[in-house]
Amino acid sequence: MKYIPRLKEKYTKEIVPALVKEFNYKSRMQVPRIEKICLNQGVGEAITDKKIIETAAEEMSLIAGQKAVQTKSKKDISNFKLRRGMPIGVRVTLRGNKMYEFLDKLIAVSLPRIRDFKGINEKGFDGRGNFSLGVPEQIIFPEINIDKVNRIMGMDITIVTSAETDKEAFGLLKEFGIPFKNVMK
Repeated sequence: MKYIPRLKEKYTKEIVPALVKEFNYKSRMQVPRIEKICLNQGVGEAITDKKIIETAAEEMSLIAGQKAVQTKSKKDISNFKLRRGMPIGVRVTLRGNKMYEFLDKLIAVSLPRIRDFKGINEKGFDGRGNFSLGVPEQIIFPEINIDKVNRIMGMDITIVTSAETDKEAFGLLKEFGIPFKNVMK
């Protein structure tokens, strides 16, 4: 028997019929889907200490379940002592089963671990159906051992969907179970 992530199965069996009904789609193929999830972490302190970027890459790889890539600066900025080509962040792009696994872990385990969590602000949509949210600290993920963390760093999570409007993307993400604060108008 082939393994299918829980949220992928939920998408095909529950979310697609619900969205077809809600938005009056003529075909199941019109229903928006999540294409990829991008994780990004800017590590500005890496200019002075090279070990920070390596630690950030290791932690990001643990969180995502796939190897993180260092991002390098594109130009010189003398005020920040930044030279072209210096590593200044780490990123990971998740697709397929790993994407669904990460989203499931984010919704069920990690988001509820944020201090004073009251839901996600729904203002993170970009107008084209993509949603971005910031996570204040990496220790909310269960893979990170709090005792081994030297520096608490946040990260940005972008969920790229095939939805054409923010309303469709909001409906899709709400059906997946992302806990939004208010209902979008």
